Formats: sequence, C-alpha cells, structure tokens
Amino acid sequence: MTLKTKTALVTGAAGFIGSHLVDSLLERRVKVIGVDNLSAGKEAFLTEAMLNDRFEFHKLDLLKDDLTELLEGVDVVYHLAANPDVRSGSLDTRPHFDQNILATYLLLESCRKASLSKFVFASTSTVYGEVDVMPTPEDYGPLLPISIYGASKLACEAMVSAYSNQYQMHSVIFRFANVVGPRSTHNVLHDFIRKLRDEPKELEILGAEPGTSKSYIHVSDTVNGILMGSEKSQGLVDVYNIGSRDWTFVKDIANIVVDKMSLKGVGFHWTGGVNGGGWVGDVRKMLLSTKKLEKLGWAPELTSSEAVELATMDILSE
Repeated sequence: MTLKTKTALVTGAAGFIGSHLVDSLLERRVKVIGVDNLSAGKEAFLTEAMLNDRFEFHKLDLLKDDLTELLEGVDVVYHLAANPDVRSGSLDTRPHFDQNILATYLLLESCRKASLSKFVFASTSTVYGEVDVMPTPEDYGPLLPISIYGASKLACEAMVSAYSNQYQMHSVIFRFANVVGPRSTHNVLHDFIRKLRDEPKELEILGAEPGTSKSYIHVSDTVNGILMGSEKSQGLVDVYNIGSRDWTFVKDIANIVVDKMSLKGVGFHWTGGVNGGGWVGDVRKMLLSTKKLEKLGWAPELTSSEAVELATMDILSE
C-alpha cells in the first residue's frame, strides 16, 4: 500500500507498537519524526530505523516539551505514547492521568498551534468496559470503562473529537484488542514464560478456569490496520476497532506457552481473581467487531491463537 503521507510524526516511537509503525512507514517511503522519552520504549527497537536517512529521532517528554516547532511540515501525527500498564491504575491512578490524559491534551495543543491536518490516536478496547453485545461495534454505548486505564483513554478520545471539531483537524481513533508480537515487554505471555522458567512443573494463573476470553491481534496486523484506516478514513472523526475475528481463553494461552516451551506434566493452579476475571478492572470478555475497518480493505491475517503462538515463539527466541 502506497501512502499519500509525506511526513509523519510518531509519539511513542521507541515503544512496542510505535517502533513497528515507524518501520512500516519508512518501508512506504514516508519521512518519519520519532518522539519518545524512553521511559518504556527502547532505542534498540529503532535500530533499523536509525540507519534510514528518512528517519530522525528526538528524545522528548510530552509532559515537558512543546512539539509545536517540530510539527512544522508534518502531514499526520500518530499518537501512541501512553502508560500501557492497565493493571497499575488500581494501585496508582496518577500516571494514567499524566501520561495519557495530560500528555494527549498538551500534544493536541501543539497540533492546534501548528495547524495540523490529521491526528491518529491509539486507543483501546477497554473503553467499552463490560458489554452485552459481542462482537462489539464502534457505535456501542454507553461507554463505561471499568479500569482507570480505560477511562483515561476514553477521556483522550473525547478530547481528540473536540479538537477535531473545534479546529477542523481530521482525526482517526483506533481501539485495539490485545496486541502481541515481537518487541512487546509485558503481557500474559511474558508472565507465563517467566513463571514457567522459574517453576516448570506448575503455572500459577490469576482467575478462575478457563479464565477470561479475549481477542488477540498480532502487531503486524495491527500496524496494517492503522495504516489502512488512517489513509482511507473520510470523516472528520472516525473510530475503528482493530482485532482478530475470534477470541481465546487464558487456559488456551497457557497451553500454547507450555507447548512452545516443550514442557510436560505442567499443572495449572488457578488463584481466583475478581468477579470471574483477573485483576481489578480486568474485562472478562472482549471481542471487537472489525467490519467497519474491513470495509476499507483490511483484514487480520492471524487468528487469536495464531497470533499468540507466533508471539510466544518470538519471546522465547529473544
């Protein structure tokens, strides 16, 4: 797919999804300005990008640094910088407010001053909360998130919509299912692999058997969806789900990890969890409708289980 975009700025460029997006943009001959404060991202994720003369990297903090001048000549901003740790919000609410809500507001202010024409925002399936319609479409409501993380992302969505309408800045919002793949630094796969390396005969699992059921999407499918949706969206504010067409249970994930680690006779020890889920704020069931994005020509290449299998092998090969 050839992009119309000539110059893009990516926040969270050294992060998991952000670094893959940078690579894909560069492959499509887009000039990319990468921004990251490296609090969670890693410069190593940008090794290939750093060798490309169409890429420049700036170690900046959205909470402290004004990006207005950097935005001169930029066609689109892909805003992926955020505090990605869903679970931490129940212990300390402030980071999600600062790193998600406040950082997004300050970035939008810079975009307003620079008269930016297009803004792409990475949101999450957790904005939906516990739903009674699955697969869940983008127009489902009311949106009642059950985690601080989900609430912070929903607040960001509202601000993106308001800035778009106030200042005629076209925006595209993507709500991701659980994204897995190379360069991920924390998720259930990492947890299971770490635990099994420490104790290969028993795996402690938070929740009640068979665990939560959710959609998992590989990062390659995710990035393709971002590029397709941001390129082809027509509305002033468009919202798209990105996920696989199916879901998988935590128990299935545990079995995949055990199999890929070539372990035998592993016992699963379920520790309960909260209201049939895992931690406080953990959505029990999640399956997104992706029909809206698929109408633009995108489709996930991997199922949830296939994405988990491939991601597990990636982690084990690191």
